[in-house]
Formats: sequence, C-alpha cells, structure tokens
Amino acid sequence: MKGLCIGHASYDITIPVENFPKENSKNRVGTTIECGGGPACNAAYLLAKWGMDISFAGVVGADFYGDKVEAELKSIGMDITYLEKQAGKKTTTSYVIATTSTGKRTILTSRDQELHYSGKEIPLTPDVILVDGEELEVSKNVLLKNKNAISVLDAGRVRDSTVQLGSLVTYLICSKDFAEEYTKETIDLDHIETLITIYQKLKADFQTNVIITLEEAGCFTKLEDYEILPSIKVEAQDSTGAGDIFHGAFTYFISHNYSLRTSLLLANVTGALSVTRIGSRNSMPTLEEVLEEGKRHAFLS
Repeated sequence: MKGLCIGHASYDITIPVENFPKENSKNRVGTTIECGGGPACNAAYLLAKWGMDISFAGVVGADFYGDKVEAELKSIGMDITYLEKQAGKKTTTSYVIATTSTGKRTILTSRDQELHYSGKEIPLTPDVILVDGEELEVSKNVLLKNKNAISVLDAGRVRDSTVQLGSLVTYLICSKDFAEEYTKETIDLDHIETLITIYQKLKADFQTNVIITLEEAGCFTKLEDYEILPSIKVEAQDSTGAGDIFHGAFTYFISHNYSLRTSLLLANVTGALSVTRIGSRNSMPTLEEVLEEGKRHAFLS
C-alpha cells in the first residue's frame, strides 16, 4: 500500500516549563527538545514509523533546519523525492512553550510568506492520501487524479484552501475550532444537539464523511447514530502534534480495513498517548503500544 502526505513541514523547538512565563520576566529552562513538525509531515512520519510506504511532498528552505528536516525523514525510511529545498528561503520554524502543569502548548511560528511548493504534478498513484491544506494546487491535482484513493483532510483552521479541499476527500476531519468558525455555531459538549447541528451543516456543504475532533473528549461523527467516540484518560504534559498524530493514526487504521468506529477510537488512543511525552516526533507511540492500549480499553476485541 502506497501513501502520500502533502503539506506543511517545519522545524520545532519545544521549551518545557512548569508554568507559563510572566510577561517581562526572565526564566531559566532545562533541555529544549528539537525535531521536525507540521501537520502533514508529522502524520507522514507516524505512518512511516508504523511501517507504511510513505512519500511526503512539501517545502523547506535550503538551510540548516531544512537539512535537519530532510535527515529526520530519511532516518525513518520515508520517500522524500517530493520534498523541495528552496535556495534563499528559510525553513518554517516553530517555537513551542509546553506548559507541563496543564499539558497545554503555545506556538509561535515564523514562516517565509514566499515559501510555497513549486511542483504541480506528482507522478504517483497512491492508495492513501493525506493533505493539510497548506499546498492547495498540488493537493487538488493529486486528489482529482486519484479519486479512488482513500483521502483525508486535516482541517485545522478555516481558510480558502481547506474549504476548497473539503469536498474532494473521503474524510474531512476538522478541529473544534474549524467546525465552530466555519458554521458560526458553538459546541457545548453537555448538549450533543450543538454537535449534531454543526455536523449537519458541514455534511450539507462538503458532501463527504465528516469527523469533528474534540481534543481530550475524543471525536464526533455519525455512525449508526450521532456519537462522541471517547478518548482515554492520561496525564498530559504536552499536546504539541497530538492532532497531527491523530490524523496519521486514523489514516493508518482506516486504510488497513479497520472499521470507522475502531479507526477513530484507536486514533484517539494514539493522540492521547502522545500528550504524555514532550515534543511531537519523539512523542509518537509505537503501533504495538496503541493496539495494546486499545485492547485494554475494549476498543479492540
């Protein structure tokens, strides 16, 4: 099975702190954690780690951080034929403050506005495609040429590219923020009717399978009926990359003939396990860990 992930690649520098720093203060921290990042690139990394034949298409600068991103993807056995390194451009960098007492993170991203993937065609026939909306033209071309592939959109926030791609994929998986901003409705987890209303609006507009992620609460979709599929309780330290990891895990399971319910439950487990560790790439659990935890919580028979 051949997979292709298209979208954002960055280099992340994570700074763990117990409490979020006060403005106009000096703070000494311990070891920082550095690794590649970006929604589609993180998903690709997880899929490669779990043994899938994965290619990644995206862009970095021909610089120090671009070299580090390239080396990291090579180290996991990923095909990086379609990773562009553009001379004179700076690789996108993200500075992540991980507040370990709450498990929350604050991200500051520096991106060269001229940094865009220049390729328009990718001569692959993938069985599975994941896009994050970062590279609209090449993503659209690949999706339209491979309509029989299983395809997933990581819709983190509302922008023209994610809206355009939403109706071209098999699974539109959107964040709570995307769902609320797009529909101009508010989610109240104590009232499932609010989720149903938002789901129905998204379904009517995009005409595809819709899933709404709800962070530690799990995710929402329609199976036999409307349902919140739960996550597992964990001691969170850093939520960086958890959504990306959820999308990668879902893509793995749905493309390996797991049911939609089981794929979502195991993706919830994968994302939850990742927040117990600091960083994104190094927080990714193994496939064996996820399956074992899934069995423990009766998500697998």
